[in-house]
Amino acid sequence: MPLRALRTAAAGIGTSLDESTTCRELTRAAIQLTGGGAAVMRRAGDTVSGYESIAGDADLLPDARWAAAVARDAGTPATDHWADPWLSRPAGNRTRPALCAPLTSGADQYGVLVCAREGRAFGRAEAELLALLAERAASHIRNAREFDQVSRTAGDLQRALLAEPGRPHPNLDVAIRYLPAGGRVLVGGDWCETVRLHFGRTLLVVGDVMGHGLEAAVDMNAYRSSLRYIASSELPPHRVLRQMDDIAATEADRRPASCLLVRVDPGRGQVTLASAGHLPPALITGAGRTALLRVPVGPPLGTGLGGYESATHRLEPDEALVLFTDGLVEHRDEDIDRSLHRLTDLRFTPATGVDSLLESIVTRLDARHAEDDVAVLAARPHTRHGGFGSAAEEAAAES
Repeated sequence: MPLRALRTAAAGIGTSLDESTTCRELTRAAIQLTGGGAAVMRRAGDTVSGYESIAGDADLLPDARWAAAVARDAGTPATDHWADPWLSRPAGNRTRPALCAPLTSGADQYGVLVCAREGRAFGRAEAELLALLAERAASHIRNAREFDQVSRTAGDLQRALLAEPGRPHPNLDVAIRYLPAGGRVLVGGDWCETVRLHFGRTLLVVGDVMGHGLEAAVDMNAYRSSLRYIASSELPPHRVLRQMDDIAATEADRRPASCLLVRVDPGRGQVTLASAGHLPPALITGAGRTALLRVPVGPPLGTGLGGYESATHRLEPDEALVLFTDGLVEHRDEDIDRSLHRLTDLRFTPATGVDSLLESIVTRLDARHAEDDVAVLAARPHTRHGGFGSAAEEAAAES
């Protein structure tokens, strides 16, 4: 076989971190080499699948029990009972020639490539080429499984953190959505939080750690823990950001993060905001119109530069706040102002509940197909009788 054709066949294997895709690419390359039919039997521990990723003529494939036995027995070539890294079954009166090439990477075995055809037995040169393609596929399968394991771990961590947000005061209705990007459970550092403060106030938080995966989720947890500790001291939002930045800047491996703090005081009908490199929140008016609240923007957390400031705005009882990460609005190669304009163009039915409000935003901005992870929080003051800040209010809030 020409070297160029072999290089082309090998280059088409492992184009993604999806194991099933790699197996399909392998069987397609195999039948281009030898014709007939090809399939993969995957192995995970002692479990062997049936034929998968079939390419070519499936009727030519041998009895699956023979291939499964090879997949279970296959080991590294140095310790196996056959000299070559493949096992062939020659053609007979009632059989077709078949060949199994193990999907081996180092000491790990991920199954076998099974090839079969009519008539002519597989020559040594063909077997060598198929074994080479199987080894290449095995290397990509190993990477795909390691990637899946890291993604699952990061996903478990993210879900555990999102499952236990702080409780806002009963005078504030809150809803949260977290949407990982793409079909995989690839989790980034996007997060939302609520912190209950004294006198009926609640601190709303949204943040975005740079990057994806387990490392970003771990750093997200670190930022979230420091936030909870610092916010309990009742400092204004800009000073909370300053202390978070000071802590993060002392850790060389901590990834930078954007963060938006919004302290809501329904009793006084006002919100106080501070931003560390984060997009501003949206305000949904009582008439259902959408606008962005102006907020001074300081540098991201972890830079050690400081320089954060707060701004205060009015918040009416029939108005809602929406805090979000950039994945909600941003499109690749689109100006951020245009991206935000699509959000501010949205109109809503007056007095829509926060959960329905979030669902409408996510649907209308097609956030479930976003290019980046999305974290979004909506909050609206909840009318209570008896006034805020009273002893009765505090007792009810703590119950």
